[in-house]
Amino acid sequence: MELTPNRFSRLEDFKDGTILLFDKPLGWTSFDVVNKVRGILRHRLGVRKLKVGHAGTLDPLATGLLVICTGKMTKEIQGFIDDEKGYTGSLQLGATTPSYDLETEIDQTWSIEGITNEQVLEAAASFMPGYSQTAPMFSAKKVDGKVAYKAARKGKTLDIPPRYIEIKRFVVSSIELPSADFDVVCSKGTYIRSLVHDLGSKLNNGAHLTALRRYRSGSFDVADAMTVEGFEALLDGLPSAETA
Repeated sequence: MELTPNRFSRLEDFKDGTILLFDKPLGWTSFDVVNKVRGILRHRLGVRKLKVGHAGTLDPLATGLLVICTGKMTKEIQGFIDDEKGYTGSLQLGATTPSYDLETEIDQTWSIEGITNEQVLEAAASFMPGYSQTAPMFSAKKVDGKVAYKAARKGKTLDIPPRYIEIKRFVVSSIELPSADFDVVCSKGTYIRSLVHDLGSKLNNGAHLTALRRYRSGSFDVADAMTVEGFEALLDGLPSAETA
């Protein structure tokens, strides 16, 4: 089966299996996009069931590339999850949040006096080619069947075991302390929020993520992605399920 994204000429193609690249908007969960796409296709196809899944979760506060598979192509999802990912984002030094991003309020602050741009660059480079990373408590990570973020919202903590992840690129640019922009290329299972948090710790300080965008997943690029609205417009030009 050809692994070509966004290639379809008839509605029945979605039953057979397609790879769709979406640019996830801010505030949507990955499941929001999947559910929206599934609903649209079920309506257009006139079917009650259709396999639709995504390859790699993006947090609601993140935007960018979301790979979605339909039909028989859902069997390829794990392979896409295993692909390395590329992200750009922004961080703020001198403060942490429980979620490591803007989902929760700042819980601790530090002075950034004395921290130089060179120190930030050196700290970022120290995470390559990889390190043992612990997922944030505010994540979907499961420990003994319990979901971390559900426990965190109840004020509880779980003992999340660290996992070795690969960092092929971690370049901090446009530094205007306390803020900075960065570019990361990493292995599957990497939490960019944790990476930013750990960067703050490396500097004997604090840091949290303020923006994140995934621009690449394996060979797929966000430049080739579409919006949900764009997807619906493309479907308008396809023959109906009855005439396909």
